[in-house]
Amino acid sequence: MSGWCGWPVVDEGTGFEAAQKTLIDAELSDGLPMVPPTRHRLEAMLVGIPDRSESHGLMPPMFGDVTAEAVAYQCVIAGCTPAELPVVLTAAAAVLEPDFNLLGVATTTGTACVALCVHGSIARQLAINAGTNCLGPGNRANACVGRALQLVIRNIGGARAEVGDMATMGQPGKYTFCFAERSDGPFPTLTARRGLAGDASAVTVMGVSGTAEVLPGDGEGATPEAILSPIVAGMRAALVMSSMSRRNERGEQVVLLPLEMAEKIVRHDGWDLFHVQRYMFEHGDGVARAPDAIHVIVTGGAGYKMTYLPVWGGGSQTITRLV
Repeated sequence: MSGWCGWPVVDEGTGFEAAQKTLIDAELSDGLPMVPPTRHRLEAMLVGIPDRSESHGLMPPMFGDVTAEAVAYQCVIAGCTPAELPVVLTAAAAVLEPDFNLLGVATTTGTACVALCVHGSIARQLAINAGTNCLGPGNRANACVGRALQLVIRNIGGARAEVGDMATMGQPGKYTFCFAERSDGPFPTLTARRGLAGDASAVTVMGVSGTAEVLPGDGEGATPEAILSPIVAGMRAALVMSSMSRRNERGEQVVLLPLEMAEKIVRHDGWDLFHVQRYMFEHGDGVARAPDAIHVIVTGGAGYKMTYLPVWGGGSQTITRLV
């Protein structure tokens, strides 16, 4: 048996159970079954990737070296295809930005995890789900890309339970948390708002404390105010629950709107994205540092259930990077 970035490479003829034991003994397991990392799979994952050993930075908390080779290993055991490696590698580099504060997100005793949103044509090419159940099971790309990023944080960064990851309880998002932004929404995409092309292939990483379902104030939400006011109430409650209400500084907020709700809002005169952000900012009593720090992302399938992603109260900024 040979090695790859210090991790085991299993022979082609190795049985599945034996491969699992090898990987578990090497402390590489997230608890789910892993694809055996054969040399053939690893080399295939890196086809077309230049500078495979170039460092993209050191990943906290244990400061492992983020290289294409190291990320490719995690992609293989997570079940990714070679076309998905650039997305995972870009996301892995993005979480190293100082403002993201991966050290805090990865080591907190709280429930923070890294959520990954994929934008633009790359999301469609990889069939990353932006429709029904986009945050749930059933789509291989969402599951495997999200899982690969979590394995990068665990196996390269060293955020293992009771070593680097000190979460009291943790959350299921630490297995996988990946979805796509819809390209057919009535608001400018998040990439467009951040100065990139509207359909740019990009990723956004977010340090979040979980998900919260939000319903419009009058059932299906006849008015923008009825749709948005429960979200604002949730943001204010999250500030209290995370103790952020005791701090002077405010950061960002992330809201996922299904297409149906976004279209209901814009059918009312004057209700564009700016009006939505301004409403939540003014009625939220300091829930974000500015209106444009409230990020509304259109995703999901039919229905009027919305999702609020509370940004980790310990302090983390969302980061968007081109793939």
